[in-house]
Amino acid sequence: MYWKILTVVALFGAAVFNAAAWDYEGHHAVNELALASLPKNFPAFALTPATRDRIAFLAGEADRWRNETSAKNGTGLALGHASGPDHYIDLEDIKLYDLTPATLPPLRYDFAADIVKSRAAHPERFPAIDATKDADHTRELSGFLPWAITENYEKLQSGFATLAALEKFGGTPTEIENAKQDIVYVMGVMGHFVGDASQPLHTTMHHHGWIGENPNHYTTSFGFHAWIDGGFFKKTGGIDVKKLSANIHPAEKIAASDDPNGIFHASVNFIVAANQLVEPLYRLDRDGKLSNKENRGADGRVFLESQLVKSGQLLGNLWFTAWQTAPEDTFLERELQQRAAAAK
Repeated sequence: MYWKILTVVALFGAAVFNAAAWDYEGHHAVNELALASLPKNFPAFALTPATRDRIAFLAGEADRWRNETSAKNGTGLALGHASGPDHYIDLEDIKLYDLTPATLPPLRYDFAADIVKSRAAHPERFPAIDATKDADHTRELSGFLPWAITENYEKLQSGFATLAALEKFGGTPTEIENAKQDIVYVMGVMGHFVGDASQPLHTTMHHHGWIGENPNHYTTSFGFHAWIDGGFFKKTGGIDVKKLSANIHPAEKIAASDDPNGIFHASVNFIVAANQLVEPLYRLDRDGKLSNKENRGADGRVFLESQLVKSGQLLGNLWFTAWQTAPEDTFLERELQQRAAAAK
């Protein structure tokens, strides 16, 4: 029966997954909440009002890349192919590759290789893909969300390492300012994917309505995804970031970061926790608790706001941990010392 469900997903679900997780307002809120978690001794350049605005704006960057894929002349396919699967992972799929969340490989292309090998060894598990709905060649994939989070975390570590070397060993003011702007950009963009990870519909094959057997009578509406992403908030008064900030605690170093693959596993665990909320989310909808009618959406609002807070807290912890654990850039340090010696 599982294979039959996956066939339906391939025909109807995966072919149309190109959707955001949280609308811009939600992603903006996640980055704002993460900023609220940062301690006062966090690098000051990231805490100025203008930079905070920039980081919050960048929360929508990865969705803005999607404007390329909407072009009718075929442009944007490379960008859609490269970045589209970073927004999600359909956890039900990984059993097709004889994997579990605990055994997912920490490296992106190792996972891609697992997909290729499983498709070759067990073609009966995988229905045919409609090429007319696969212009960006992503329908064989199950999503790369935990890898996107981990890779951006390491980019941020690299940015802090570069800045430290420049500040310590004679980088020019222009170099230092550019290094700071690199950090700001990564902080903002990575927030998008951390935000995606708390939206339950970005962890499941049931991303645009329930697929397959449906004994609990969950919605099969394609529009359910958009309602969760932002439609509900738009119809019920928006998102009060100041109120939600009361649920944020000061950023902490992620203990798992001491393990070379710890951030990846922490990201997977976060996504698994969101995936466990897929059915509760559908039940809220079925029972009218995600309605904007007659104030019946109070429980739904608490649920969705809680997910935003979870992402905001994790994002703040990731920023803080990347700063605290940034490696020493010995290569750049040597280059800067040699430059200084030559100048003398």
